[in-house]
Amino acid sequence: MSTESSPPALELRHLSFRYPNGRVALDDVSFSIQTGERVAVVGPSGAGKSTLLMHLNGLLPAPAITDSSRVQVFVQSVPVAKAQLRSIRRQVGFLFQDPDDQLFCPTVRDDVAFGPLNLQLSTSEVKERVTRSLAAVGLPDYAARNPSQLSTGERKRVCLAGVLACEPSILVLDEPTSNLDPRARRQLGQILNQYTSTQIVATHDLDFVLDHCQRVLVIDGGKLQVDGPVDRVLANATLMDRHGLDVPWRLRQTSS
Repeated sequence: MSTESSPPALELRHLSFRYPNGRVALDDVSFSIQTGERVAVVGPSGAGKSTLLMHLNGLLPAPAITDSSRVQVFVQSVPVAKAQLRSIRRQVGFLFQDPDDQLFCPTVRDDVAFGPLNLQLSTSEVKERVTRSLAAVGLPDYAARNPSQLSTGERKRVCLAGVLACEPSILVLDEPTSNLDPRARRQLGQILNQYTSTQIVATHDLDFVLDHCQRVLVIDGGKLQVDGPVDRVLANATLMDRHGLDVPWRLRQTSS
């Protein structure tokens, strides 16, 4: 964990965003995340969670902004703007909810190597990163496999290997456990728990939040409604109900 004098790993300053159809997805959202924190973003469907995540490495807005006075997102004090996108995306690794949005090569090796190759690393360094990342996600022998022939859990782990191969300092994860069976969910959680990097996770899986995160942001109607410790926020039945969420069963048992 960083000291208080260090700049935040991520900072949002009054972030608002409206889609071309006029729908307001984010409305004056501000918060900061310190280096090494694991933070969950929760809320009902359509609350703005994925939209928020896509601002963290410049996937939104499109086209990327060039006017520095309009920048509302910062990575270690560097503005997420067009001129800095290459540097920002080296630091912020993004795991999409749907593996189909991330896997497009004929082999696992090619998919995992895609990011490092775009970083213009040497062939030997790319090979080392592919090997190391596949081992880290528990798929050391999958390099020659076709991603389309893997299970959903395996494909998500290949996606994570591709992100880890770029060695980002921040992991941004959009619904990482969706469509996973209990074993695959547990395996993914164990992998993520091994990393001390800053992590921000948008998810409906509140048990995963309990297991993996220290802090939770509740987003509803595009606004940041609550920011606090996981146990305290998720155990507040009145607050959770107000924002279309249920207290996790584990916390209900604890409080009964």
